[in-house]
Amino acid sequence: MKLQINMRHVEAFRAVMISGSVVGAAKLLDVTQPGVSRTISLLEMRLGYELFERRGRRLVPTAEAEALYREVEQSYVGIERINQAALDIRFHRAGALRIATLPALGQWVVPRAIADFLDARPKVTVFVQTLNSRQIAELVATRQFDLGVVELPLSRAGTEVHPLPPSRMVAVMPIGHRLADRSILSLKDLADERMVLHSHHSYVRYQIDDAYSKLGIAPNVVVETPTSSIACALAAAGTGVTLVARWTALPLIGTQVAAIPIQEMLHSQYGIIVPADTRPMTLASEFAALLADYMSPEREAGSLETEVR
Repeated sequence: MKLQINMRHVEAFRAVMISGSVVGAAKLLDVTQPGVSRTISLLEMRLGYELFERRGRRLVPTAEAEALYREVEQSYVGIERINQAALDIRFHRAGALRIATLPALGQWVVPRAIADFLDARPKVTVFVQTLNSRQIAELVATRQFDLGVVELPLSRAGTEVHPLPPSRMVAVMPIGHRLADRSILSLKDLADERMVLHSHHSYVRYQIDDAYSKLGIAPNVVVETPTSSIACALAAAGTGVTLVARWTALPLIGTQVAAIPIQEMLHSQYGIIVPADTRPMTLASEFAALLADYMSPEREAGSLETEVR
């Protein structure tokens, strides 16, 4: 047999159980006392057993009522959790964010930004992975990631690009290197140095080669790699000098390497990509703004000074 019980019956029953009286239940539900009494009577009739014993103005729950209340409370706990989750999502305190980033920025700046992002949003969860720019663009375009941090220029249908502040390139070398105490270097100063540079297919390498060409010299390249973080590790190991964005070198500066600004003012340009033709995800937009602030020239300089000290 199927009982015809609706939410109005359940709400009235729960209110009486909580308050202990029809008067209290009416106040909780903001309805009339007779309305509560009728609803409870109808519920008892449909259940086929009494829920309360009337003792003056108080209603004493029966054993059956206690058993039913335990089931009702379990349901209400679930509803309250849903309500709280809905509010958290509304005010951006909960949710999930999927981030793909270049290894070059996955060593320091992106993790630091994620840490601050989560501090203000304790119920938000983040999945983060390091990939190359083309892989990131593909995954963002197909909505497998909400946001990607890539090297520019990059064009991929299905994505929208938001440039981040450019990052000045530095010459990275072991702390004991003969040029490590210089405040600035020219590419001419590196003419005789063994160099670890980006692979030829990268835009950064194009800039470097062009700058060398304009000076009428050629770099002595001993190692090529598509990954800036690997280039920094090779420089720290004494393989050669590398040219990378400050952010890439930052985790090693002061402990393993020196990072000297380049006179030719070469820059690495990064950007954030999100899926195109869709309403921006609020959490993704907020993280993008936070990361852009982290990578501002002022924050970059301050972070570098802190790491050096």
